[in-house]
Amino acid sequence: MALTPEERSLRATMAAHSKWAKTGDRSEETAAGRAAFELRFYREVDPDNTLDPAEREKRAANARRAYFARLAFKSAVARRKRAAQAQPAAEAGEAAAS
Repeated sequence: MALTPEERSLRATMAAHSKWAKTGDRSEETAAGRAAFELRFYREVDPDNTLDPAEREKRAANARRAYFARLAFKSAVARRKRAAQAQPAAEAGEAAAS
């Protein structure tokens, strides 16, 4: 029997909780992922590895800030859009109650 999307999600949630319940050092468990995430910024600003290390670090820091600023911007736009969509629905509910 095929699982529904909700059942697959629940199964994945159970697996994640089980994994973290057995993990002693969470920081060590996620170190490889964090390192790969940081490396993406160094590769973005210096793909040929030709910059001075200090300059590469400065540029990677700026690339990291830009990445998180883009995330914040997209989040703000999405929140504004959701609020605008909820507004007419709330007004319609108020009108029906009157």
